[in-house]
Amino acid sequence: MASQIERILILAKTYPSPSAQHVETSCVAGINEHGAMRRLYPVPFRLIEEGQKFKKWQWVEVRVEKANKDHRTESHKLYVDTITCRDVIDTKKQWDARWPWIEKLPTFTSFDDLEATRTETGLSLALMRPKQVLTLEVVEARAAEWTDEEREKLLRYEMQGQLFSDTEVKKMAQTLRKVPFDFYYRYTCETPEGDKVFKHKIVDWEAGVLFWHCRQSHGIEWEKPFRAKLEEDLTGKDLMFLMGNQHRFQDQWLIISLIYPPRRKPVEVTLQSSLF
Repeated sequence: MASQIERILILAKTYPSPSAQHVETSCVAGINEHGAMRRLYPVPFRLIEEGQKFKKWQWVEVRVEKANKDHRTESHKLYVDTITCRDVIDTKKQWDARWPWIEKLPTFTSFDDLEATRTETGLSLALMRPKQVLTLEVVEARAAEWTDEEREKLLRYEMQGQLFSDTEVKKMAQTLRKVPFDFYYRYTCETPEGDKVFKHKIVDWEAGVLFWHCRQSHGIEWEKPFRAKLEEDLTGKDLMFLMGNQHRFQDQWLIISLIYPPRRKPVEVTLQSSLF
């Protein structure tokens, strides 16, 4: 299948996880300049060159082609060595430059509607606007550390063309820390039958990094500042979830990115105030 260079705005990076075929992978998703959603997987995020480490809300140019084994429309293979990082869209003027791209995303206010659309069209990336976030659930992971099998997967680097020595790869595997907790948002959506509660796991890179920062600065008291950010600060904003489903179990969805612009004033209020 033919490949092409695309300009893609990065909107999601998930916390790295072991892979059977790759040293470590991070699911990356975004929207191209023509408004088409893109899932770029797998991305060996910590193994690419320093100048190619892109951020959320950053434009990249990269050669991609439709994934052969992943038939989800949005899924594309990327050529890591072709990544060129471009401008980052900033948050100035209440996210003024980011909003046009948020508004291009397929958006739902009901998870039931999102799942129905997936069944009908194969949609696998979409924005969810919850009516209300009820709580953040923190659950201990089944294992606090990588299993021997997961560590073995982390050490497999054949797919990287053996660009790294055994010593380098083992060192990287040791420094990739597993987050020993799972995080979930419980939230409501409005339905014809009334408000309905849903629960989805957060795998956003930022949540994993926040955990380690809170653990480093507060030790065993890490949960208080962690909740302050995810349960108080972000829910005070216009918090939205970029949802992505799983390849093997496509009816199972994850929150792959948190998008949290400041709340916008209603149009009528803005217009009225501008008259005086």
